[in-house]
Amino acid sequence: MLSALGYPPVNCSQVKGWVGDGVGSLVRRALTTILGDVPAESLIEQSYVLFQRYYAESVYQDSTLYPGVHETLQTLKSSGLALACVTNKPSRFTKPMLEKSGLTGFFGAVVSGDDLSLKKPDPAPLEFAAEQLGVPLTACVLVGDSTNDIRAAGAAGIPVLWATYGYAGRDDIEQDATHGAIDTIFQLCECLQVAG
Repeated sequence: MLSALGYPPVNCSQVKGWVGDGVGSLVRRALTTILGDVPAESLIEQSYVLFQRYYAESVYQDSTLYPGVHETLQTLKSSGLALACVTNKPSRFTKPMLEKSGLTGFFGAVVSGDDLSLKKPDPAPLEFAAEQLGVPLTACVLVGDSTNDIRAAGAAGIPVLWATYGYAGRDDIEQDATHGAIDTIFQLCECLQVAG
């Protein structure tokens, strides 16, 4: 998107700092950083359209699942647990990504960033996912890898298992007593007391 607009490329660590609050926020943060000032709304709109187009073309390109994801989700699902995927990513990207990675069949509910008017860290997407699954929110545990995940779980009053190996590493999130942590997905079944 930036190069198409004539701006210099940025590195992955810069982009990582812009991710997590939806595409609109990502585009706005990128432009603000590059310009050193708040961009004009017309530039934001143009950039948003470009980003959507480029991202749609490469939604699963260069993406790899962590080892053990399929096996762990299969074990959890086979044990009778209802699983949901809740993301701030727009649905037009979420569904193809889940399909291309072979994850679609594991989830009884998928809540994307544009399915509701509120996104994580607001608890509304978690509440909606629990409702879609037909389970009380109090019976849920969120497994997440970002500050927004931890904040959403806290706002919803549910436990969270922070995946330290994911998007936000150990240096990005302060460990405290309000959440547990897993360093690999292989620890998930043990934490949830599900036989593997």
